[in-house]
Parts: sequence; structure tokens; C-alpha cells
Amino acid sequence: MRLREGCTLTPDLDIDDKNLDYARRNIVANDLRSRIRLLQTDPKGPLIPLDTLGVDSIDFTICNPPFYASSSDLLSSAAKKSRPPYSACTGAEIEMVTAGGEVAFVTRMIQESDVFKNRVQWYSSMLGKLSSVSEVIEQLNKRGVENWAITEFVQGTRTRRWGVAWSWGDMRPRMDVARGIYHLPKHLLPFPSETSLSIPKSTIDTVARRVNDTVQSLDVQWKYRPQISTGVGFAKENVWSRAARRRKQQQGNAVSPKQPTAEDEMDDSSDEDDEAGPALGFKLEIRQGEEADSTEVRCRWLKGVDHVLFESFCGMLKRQLTSS
Repeated sequence: MRLREGCTLTPDLDIDDKNLDYARRNIVANDLRSRIRLLQTDPKGPLIPLDTLGVDSIDFTICNPPFYASSSDLLSSAAKKSRPPYSACTGAEIEMVTAGGEVAFVTRMIQESDVFKNRVQWYSSMLGKLSSVSEVIEQLNKRGVENWAITEFVQGTRTRRWGVAWSWGDMRPRMDVARGIYHLPKHLLPFPSETSLSIPKSTIDTVARRVNDTVQSLDVQWKYRPQISTGVGFAKENVWSRAARRRKQQQGNAVSPKQPTAEDEMDDSSDEDDEAGPALGFKLEIRQGEEADSTEVRCRWLKGVDHVLFESFCGMLKRQLTSS
């Protein structure tokens, strides 16, 4: 095992003495005693014991839950498979069986996450059954989670597992990460965090200038890098609608006894606004299109919880770029 410099792995939780003993040996063998903390937990206690650990927050959780609801469920599942000995399950019952199976186990995690919220940036768990994916996502939706990701792990030609992750924060993962299972029903997939606009009969330089001019005209934070035809922006609200443009024009036409300076505007900005942060973060990349004389603008949703706001921004950009 090789860890990135500065990376801290803590803690490692388990309820079984034997598993903890093996974990302790691995930690010593890899000289990770200063970076991993073992903790034996109670099966009836919290699954994410932040307060017991004495930590305020962590970046993410990883979980490999017991898949089955009972021993008979485990044996029934194994009997349906015809596998060579090297792929047979060797997990102990305490690792493979829990009341209610993996859905009930991960549902407990979701309930705890609803209490901890952003004390954990991303919660995640592996699942052993494809049918569990839809049930877990339905539980997330019931709790009001709007930011989740799903994927599929393929081991060899037969073994498949699935992964679900969710966050109460507003940082959006890439679409290839968030929507890693394309054959699921649409309502189970997270909202697409990327879209592409094709501009026919155009050049990268021409489209890049129009993109930059359009976004610069808005009341947003915008940094454009012409060397790579890419820009990143943040908006506190919808500032591109007709109502927003009229409001800005009216404010510009208002008579003021004193023209504010940049320092005045900085002083007038409240701490409350700063704490609220942007409602939308986006990234725009201008690239050569599939057709020889076309240009593609890729819009990536970086930050925010309101997908309607992201759609509205992309729609405005498309109208501006395709209008004559």
C-alpha cells in the first residue's frame, strides 16, 4: 500500500475481534500506525461514531456491508451460482449476514447521515445486489438527498458489485462518475451534471470570444483562460433572466450622489452573503466539434443544489451562441 503524501486514513471500524486483529497486523506491516486508528464498535451502536471518535468532520466513508438478511438467504444465493472454488465466498457469517440485509444496513447509514449532514462530505457503500441499488436510492430520495452517485464494479467476467455514494453538500461530481450505471431507470440516476452545445459553421476562437463576452456581461465571478479555451464561473443567483437584466439596468440608471468605488462595494458586501456562497458553479470548455466546421461548448455543473438553475444558465448560453 502506498499513500499520497499528507493523506490520513482514520478511522477503521469493525465489530469482530478476529477482523480487528488482522487489520492491526496489516497496519503494523505497512507502517501505518500513525495514520490509521482502529475502533471496535457495538453492532447496536452508531455506524458512523464521529462523537465517540472525537472528530468534528471527515471527508468520506467507505462501507462493505453484510449483503444478506439471514443464513438461509446467504445459502440460497450461493446455491444459485455455479462457481469454481477460487471464487467461492469465504466470508464469515458475522461479515455476510445482518438483520434486513444490506438495504437495512445502508438505510441506517442514510438515517445517521441525515443527522450529521455535512460533517461527512461524502458517504458511500458497496452493494452486493443490483436490486438493492434502487431501494437505497429511494431511501435517499425520501430523505431529500439531491446529490448522489452510482457505479458498477466488474471483477473478471462474472462477479459484479455496485456502489452508491451521497452528499448533503453542493459539490457536483463528474457525470461519468455520478452516472456510472447507464442501464438503470432514468428516475434513479442523478441529474446530468454536464451538457454540450454544438455550434455549426464556427471556429473555436470565435465561439470562445462570444462565450467570454456573454459571461463577462453577467454579475458573476468569472475566470477565463484563453490558452486552453476554458473558464470557471460562480453566480449567487439567476442573473441572466430578463427580470435580472431589467433590475440591473434600473440600478444603473438610478441617480446616485456619489459613484461608489471598488473599496465601497467591498465594504458593502455583507458577511452573510459571503457565508451563503454561490448558488451555481460552472465550467465551460470550448473544443473542436465532431464536424470539421463546428465547435462544441461543454457546460459542467460544479456547484449547487438547484438543477433548474443550471439548466436555465445552459439555455441562456445556447440562445446567445446560436442567435444570429
